[in-house]
Amino acid sequence: MTHLDVAGASLYYETDGHIGRTAVLLIHAGIANLRMWDPQVEALAAEHFVIRFDTRGFGGTQTDDVEFSNRADAVALLDHLGIASAVIVGSSRGGGIAIDLTLDFPDRVAGLVVIGSGPSGHPGVELTEREEELFAELDEVYETGTVDQLYRLEAALWNVGPLRDVSDLDPAFVETAYSLNLANTGHALERPVPVGLEPPAYARLDEIEVPTLVVVGEYDISPALAQADYLAAHIPRAEKAVVSDAAHLPSVEKPAEFTALLLDWLRRHGE
Repeated sequence: MTHLDVAGASLYYETDGHIGRTAVLLIHAGIANLRMWDPQVEALAAEHFVIRFDTRGFGGTQTDDVEFSNRADAVALLDHLGIASAVIVGSSRGGGIAIDLTLDFPDRVAGLVVIGSGPSGHPGVELTEREEELFAELDEVYETGTVDQLYRLEAALWNVGPLRDVSDLDPAFVETAYSLNLANTGHALERPVPVGLEPPAYARLDEIEVPTLVVVGEYDISPALAQADYLAAHIPRAEKAVVSDAAHLPSVEKPAEFTALLLDWLRRHGE
């Protein structure tokens, strides 16, 4: 296992492809870890240098309970690998990190792809009645259930979504979705404190000058759908794509469709 020691943590990371090619840095969702990108790596690595890592609190990374910057961790990894700039691809929470990184370190970002993500500082979006019920159930399990129950229910909420039933989904995808989140249960007692971007990204999206792809699943929750619209409308060079028959992790649920979408976008923008 390959690790990079940074202040207060040991970051687990993996690389694939030739280091001389355009770098693509993949940042996982908050209900997953770097394994979520397994379906994309082979195709991406044929034309790119692919970097992925577990952020603090996830997967193979270990951290002390210290203040830290997710953005600085990502840049430290790029520095360690000798990468001047990369296309940053982030899913959900990872997409929020990617947006903040682009604003904080614009010279290190050649392109931006966000999936089911919103900008830091985005105001709350009203939930549907069904979404309110699902989040209330999650809160109850947080108070009274086990860690495994919490992480399993969390994975179900986001990956199934409010408009579908788990029985209608591919069982292999459902099992993968559960396993990606359950792999993080060992970090449940860690309490590192992320330092946010100031001022936050919400009112600064016009500062993002790189080509941007905003991806969202058709069956994602209301806030993610609204945030995708906001990003596409306010980032100058953004285009939006909706992945059909997918919820919060389209790259996992519809890997072939997402990979084709990403590769096409990279090629069209010379990355």
